[in-house]
Amino acid sequence: MTTFMHDGNKYTIQDLLYLMERLRDPVTGCPWDLKQTFATIVPHTIEETYEVADTIEREDWNHLREELGDLLFQVIFYSQLGSEEDLFNWDEVVSGVVAKLLRRHPHVFPDGTLQSVADPKNRPETAEINANWEKIKQQEKSRKRPDDSILSGIPTTLPPLIRAIKLQKQAAKQGFDWPEAGGIVSKMREELGELEEALAEGSDNRKRIEEELADIFFTSVNLGRFLGIDPDSALRGANRKFTARIQRIEKMIANRGASFSDLDPQELDALWEKAKQDG
Repeated sequence: MTTFMHDGNKYTIQDLLYLMERLRDPVTGCPWDLKQTFATIVPHTIEETYEVADTIEREDWNHLREELGDLLFQVIFYSQLGSEEDLFNWDEVVSGVVAKLLRRHPHVFPDGTLQSVADPKNRPETAEINANWEKIKQQEKSRKRPDDSILSGIPTTLPPLIRAIKLQKQAAKQGFDWPEAGGIVSKMREELGELEEALAEGSDNRKRIEEELADIFFTSVNLGRFLGIDPDSALRGANRKFTARIQRIEKMIANRGASFSDLDPQELDALWEKAKQDG
């Protein structure tokens, strides 16, 4: 195993916990860190999570270690805040996740202990493992918050695209799903027709236009989910592709000694087609 040294020192998780305590020290700590709360840290956590995902998708392995460290620091920060408010601490966070993973992997830890080892000859198939995983999760949720809804455990605070995926997956696990992808494609055509009707009624009908457009978004996500394509990841890929093409157009315009405002729509469309052909 490679040992990474920083400033001549090899730091550990205990060092990171100590550093976090120092940052939050009321007398000698960092003024910015001292102002933070659970709520103010959330946007940073979301940003760091997406940076990890972006680094992986770009296969930028040199920076992935750094991004994972930034994400880990978010967990450390929350744990420090929890400790200060007597809600929970780092040890309880670690212990809780280990206990949960032991429960959810009886095919690996048959006695529910780290020391127990399952017989490889009796290892279940993936489908059985997934079904058992979901069963255990539902049992855990019912103990936490009894609720008859199959969707109750999906946070409303998730980004809308990610929440749509989770809602659809959960419904599909209960059998509420399309038999084949063609049905979803037909539904998309139906939704597009309804949007065209709403648009024909004029801009005064803005609420219906918004609802019909949202239905198209939701159905598109459902098609991706059904096909095993992560819509969130696919959309990030589309964003990268769009960015690359716009940057190619910028270079072509710059080579002409011009700017976007100097070109008419037809010229811009021609440059877009050339950017597409270039990759």
